[in-house]
Amino acid sequence: MLTDLKHRTLASAVVDRLREQILSNAYPAGTQLRQDALAASFGVSRIPVREALFQLEAEGLVQMVPHKGAVVTELSLEEVNDVFDLRVLLETRLFRDSLGRLTDEDLDAIDAVQARFAVAFRERDHARWGVLNQELHAALYARAALPQTRDVVAALLQKSDRYTRVQLSSDAARRRAEREHATLIALARARRIDEACAFLAGHIEAVRADLLRMLGTPDAGPRAAKAPGTKAPAVPRRRGAAKAPTSSVSPAPARRAPRR
Repeated sequence: MLTDLKHRTLASAVVDRLREQILSNAYPAGTQLRQDALAASFGVSRIPVREALFQLEAEGLVQMVPHKGAVVTELSLEEVNDVFDLRVLLETRLFRDSLGRLTDEDLDAIDAVQARFAVAFRERDHARWGVLNQELHAALYARAALPQTRDVVAALLQKSDRYTRVQLSSDAARRRAEREHATLIALARARRIDEACAFLAGHIEAVRADLLRMLGTPDAGPRAAKAPGTKAPAVPRRRGAAKAPTSSVSPAPARRAPRR
């Protein structure tokens, strides 16, 4: 029992160190991560290293390749900006078209997805974060009568799976995601379409901003996130439902002007 706990603790430390090294480009994309070399560099056995690599695979930072083992995958700034530009444009369009048709039963089902998301967060089930995020967003757009746009967005959400898991690697990002998803659902129930769509855009931009910060490029070009620094709109509380989030939610931090 104590040995198992020790391995889990060591694996967690190795995960944190390797994640930092990958995101800081100490291990560039395409680098083969040899378990024996990593174990020697960290001064641990291969068991926690192997566990750490499996967790990083779940987060999308490494890929297990036959006959090669763990290889660092590529996290492209150009791809991040391209994907998230399209997500803001197309997801808000789908959400607006879907909102008026969502039924109470639809929203109850979305609440259930949100509950499963919360469980996955608590259990640190990295492999489910991207899948449940896709499921929740797709459910919000399910009633849109825009099948071509919906297909494109489904592909973008699949592409974002890795980015979602990387971005949700911090506790603060997970708490904010849970809070913002709850606000989106509450706004949808209230049929506050304009506010809901604006909040969705800020929510997506916040993920982009987190990713750019993690990559050390908060001002990466003209398409860097510029989400409004507004508070989450107040939403009516459903009878018998849990209280809607009341704390301020700033989808992305406003940038201060430099002192002169």
